[in-house]
Amino acid sequence: MTQQHAKPSYDVPRHRRGEGGGGPAVRDRYLDLLRSLALVRVVVYHLFGWGWLTVLFPSMGVMFALAGSLMARSLNRPALGVIRGRLRRLLPPFWAFGALLLTLMLVDGWHPLRDGGSWGLAELFDYVVPIGAPPYSEHLGSDSGLLDTTWAEQAAGPLWYLRAYLWFVIASPLLLWAFRRAPWPTLLAPLALTAVIGTGLVQIPGETGNALLDFAVYGGCWILGFAHHDGLLTRVPRYALVSCATLLMALGLWWASGHLGPEGWNLNDIPLAQAAWSLGFVVILLQYSPSWKELPGRLARWDKPVTLSNNRAVTIYLWHNALIMTAFPLVDLLYELPFLQSDHAVSLLDSTYELWVFLLVWPLILLAILSLGWIEDLAAKRKPRLLPTKN
Repeated sequence: MTQQHAKPSYDVPRHRRGEGGGGPAVRDRYLDLLRSLALVRVVVYHLFGWGWLTVLFPSMGVMFALAGSLMARSLNRPALGVIRGRLRRLLPPFWAFGALLLTLMLVDGWHPLRDGGSWGLAELFDYVVPIGAPPYSEHLGSDSGLLDTTWAEQAAGPLWYLRAYLWFVIASPLLLWAFRRAPWPTLLAPLALTAVIGTGLVQIPGETGNALLDFAVYGGCWILGFAHHDGLLTRVPRYALVSCATLLMALGLWWASGHLGPEGWNLNDIPLAQAAWSLGFVVILLQYSPSWKELPGRLARWDKPVTLSNNRAVTIYLWHNALIMTAFPLVDLLYELPFLQSDHAVSLLDSTYELWVFLLVWPLILLAILSLGWIEDLAAKRKPRLLPTKN
């Protein structure tokens, strides 16, 4: 089935379409840089757990907005083929991760039929297509084991993003149709929905509630990607758009200040604040989007890492939390070194422990890219590459 879209009443910027207006799209290095920064922030947050990072740089909002922009560009083609292509790119890397996670959990004593009954067994389908959050055991092994007993929960934690991404992809033809007919109401509708279900005004229990809440919190950012692609943001005077975005961010911080949880300014625990802050923050990032064909000035030295992280974004996101968990026991081996047995050396290791984990996790991520990243190439019907540092 072919999805027909009405021609937008505003011009799509020339650089979004390619130099000839109908040729292949030019790679936007500014957006690539934002995606790389978002991935680094996600890794740092999951390692150190600093809640204030959700305020400093709302990575998930940025990632959903960039994905929404790419989706809008792709939907110039028949919608069914676009959705199928997105699933083809997403699922094989997800299957590789799920196969290993399931194997390790089963070996460590997890029994989905025993823990969840017949429904728990049926939920294993989410490891084939993540229409819901894939199941996992919250506690495995023992306190004296090599890994923390919550290792499975930590490794599977990021999978909610794939579920949300999948539903955004499926809903995008309808969302884009609505956006191109009523841009501002469609853009703000998810924020209004968050105000209803994210504040406890209406409670939807279970996985359905979690999925709907994620859709509401980040739906505005996804649709903002449509606005960026179609050039809507360029039609509004910059001072007006930035002023409204700043006001929205202030509203988010005000709401957060009255609803702080155990982790303080962790907006992940405050849905309405997360939705408002992320939407306003991303509006400003995309309003000032310079659309670089190359990284300028001193940023040029980061060209290869930025390219690599964009070409392996799914691999990095899927595996980073599991690799963080792997890094901890490896760093523990430092305590066994003969020349680090003094009280002073042990004290120094204790005080810099998380720093060593941080330094070690990046080589582990690189190892995952080398050993598993090629799956992304096969999924995209490209020739497999070990280190794709060039576009």
